[in-house]
Amino acid sequence: MSSMERIPLYQRVQEYIREMISSQVLKAGDRIPTEKELMERFGVSKITVVNALSGLVNERIITRVPGKGTFVSETESEIPTTSPKSAVKPIPKTSGERGTRLIGLIMPSIYDYFTIRLIQGIQQALNESDYRCVIYLSEGDIDKEKEAIKTCCKIGVEGLLIFPVDEELFNEEILSMKFAGFPFVLIDRYLPGVETHYIASDGRLGVNMAVNYLWELGHREIAICSDSPIQTVTVQERIDGYMNAFKEKGALINPAHIVTGFELGNLEQAETHPLYRYIKNRMATAYITLNGSLGVKIYQIARQVGLKVPEDISIISFDDPTSIIEGYSTFTHVKQFERDMGYRAAYTLLEVINSDDGHDGKYFKTLVEPELVIGETTGKHVLFTS
Repeated sequence: MSSMERIPLYQRVQEYIREMISSQVLKAGDRIPTEKELMERFGVSKITVVNALSGLVNERIITRVPGKGTFVSETESEIPTTSPKSAVKPIPKTSGERGTRLIGLIMPSIYDYFTIRLIQGIQQALNESDYRCVIYLSEGDIDKEKEAIKTCCKIGVEGLLIFPVDEELFNEEILSMKFAGFPFVLIDRYLPGVETHYIASDGRLGVNMAVNYLWELGHREIAICSDSPIQTVTVQERIDGYMNAFKEKGALINPAHIVTGFELGNLEQAETHPLYRYIKNRMATAYITLNGSLGVKIYQIARQVGLKVPEDISIISFDDPTSIIEGYSTFTHVKQFERDMGYRAAYTLLEVINSDDGHDGKYFKTLVEPELVIGETTGKHVLFTS
């Protein structure tokens, strides 16, 4: 393998532009070759070119002018004659060479069927297009998410799929990628007020379906529960759907039935938990849980306090935790088609990467329509009238 072949693809593009500037082929104020021209010359993807140009912009060697193009910076003294990492002059790639074709996937964790099926869908789409995937887990920590993004860029991924940590402050690394034109797609949630590509399940619709079904069964005391430690965009949207469903029926919303912001650990010590007392005192006759594992925990607590499912209480969860529960062939749940969601997220990213003109200021925003799957954890509730 030659020394040139060991140089990252984006650095080859950078060296080409540096050489043109240092040799006075391009002078201050001149427009540099377009992204398409650089892609064709070096046989690389759009993201490789974008990554290369972003580095030169950060070094103030070139300047982007929105709507006009990219130009050699006016201050020529800032332009080094060689790359800080290599002084080897670039050579065009042969037609047989290809890039890494690597995609980065960043997500908080892999602990439930939702994320497993999501990854299966992503992997299927990438395999069909001969891409590989590298996975980083942020563990719900925004600093680890930032580090994962930086690492992915260093190893030369062509695009990113991100299941973002939801914090009050945006991850500036995501915003930087947006402004640099680096291809990425957000999964499950988006950044309010920031235009990006994203795909998610329609949480409002899913909760609306759940409330309507329980209402038809005679339930009026319907609780919605989330054990997310923070009020994520996803959680808020589902709570909004819950409240809208009650408003459509002209029914009052009981704030006590919106049970969020708690953590439920070991069930052996659950008796001291407020949710345990809530269930034991039969504050609600039906529960909508925003993830499958919480649905399982509520089912187990109900059994601890002597309540039967669905005779005494009904449970609908987002996603299907059926295999965790013995004795139930189907857990009533909101099916989010997570495998399809993953496939479509990866497919969207590849479309953006391989598009000649990028997204041209347009963003793909996909809401997957959920489906309510009726199982054995919901039943009729008799309304008593005086």
